[in-house]
Amino acid sequence: MSRSGGLVELMRAREIDSLLVTELVNVRYLTGFTGTNAAAVVTPEERLLFTDFRYVEQARAQAPEYDLVEVGRDMLGVMSARLRGRAGFDDEHLSVGAHRKLSERLPDGVELAPAGGLVEELRAVKDASEVAAMRAAAELSTAAYGSLRERGLAGRTEREVATQLARFMEDSGAEGPSFPPIVAAGEHGARPHAEPRDVEIPRDTLVVIDIGARVDGYCSDCTRTLATGSIDDDVLEVYELVRRAQAEALAAASVGAASRDVDAVAREIIDAAGHEEHFGHGLGHGVGLEVHEAPRLAKTADGQLAAGNAVTVEPGVYVPGHVGVRIEDLVIVTDGEPEILTGFPKELVTVG
Repeated sequence: MSRSGGLVELMRAREIDSLLVTELVNVRYLTGFTGTNAAAVVTPEERLLFTDFRYVEQARAQAPEYDLVEVGRDMLGVMSARLRGRAGFDDEHLSVGAHRKLSERLPDGVELAPAGGLVEELRAVKDASEVAAMRAAAELSTAAYGSLRERGLAGRTEREVATQLARFMEDSGAEGPSFPPIVAAGEHGARPHAEPRDVEIPRDTLVVIDIGARVDGYCSDCTRTLATGSIDDDVLEVYELVRRAQAEALAAASVGAASRDVDAVAREIIDAAGHEEHFGHGLGHGVGLEVHEAPRLAKTADGQLAAGNAVTVEPGVYVPGHVGVRIEDLVIVTDGEPEILTGFPKELVTVG
């Protein structure tokens, strides 16, 4: 079944007669169109893609399954005329102003109905082509970690390393990094989303590195914590704790597992070691056309994992003023063991 066909099935279940899709990532997922000004309307009978004159030829080439509607300034007015019956809209992305304008232009007998999350529900389960793109993106990030064995870490600034990793992935074929790389040495690694500094990385410390590449629009995401020399026993103990929690959570990430239960596997191990307050984020998140999407693995997450979900498994321990450790894999959920896309070793690697 096509993606649009799958969307129509979800619309029927929600009693939606037509659906307006305005979020560009969702438009790309459904149509293949990558331009920066577009929207789509899907009904059981129609597949419509709206864009302006700049993108007409691109839209015809990229979205052959959709009927192209060229629009001018009044895109909302043109789209509203093509909506039917109970018309769904993405209430998480459509602005209040756009909703008001849309409401004023609706044909008689058409009513707007919040329908956020329908396309995201489809996006959460990856098909073979999506997995292939993410596998290629993960291979590039794995290779970027390998490049550090030659270039080293100690004596280079965090910003220099981050820039080199992004350039390596681009030179190797990535469209670009899927997010700004994180490189954080020593106590700076205790900040989960630390920004690289113009500060030299010292010897005999840990360095948290979080990178991802983008291939055919799809993201990868991988964190490793590397050493630049000898490590104190208490720091090594934290590293091995996170590595064990990550391995146990990976084993639990299977079809039918409750998302919050997978999170609990890692969290209980870290809590039992006395680091409950040092693991403040969720275990993981979905990855695809966006680096953060459904499903979530967290204490408050609802739902169960399904075959084809692409999720990160990334427990961490962050001790303020002392050390941070995070180990993250990107995996595809299967009926058996998850397919791990990220390939760099998780035993502590020393890079001088």
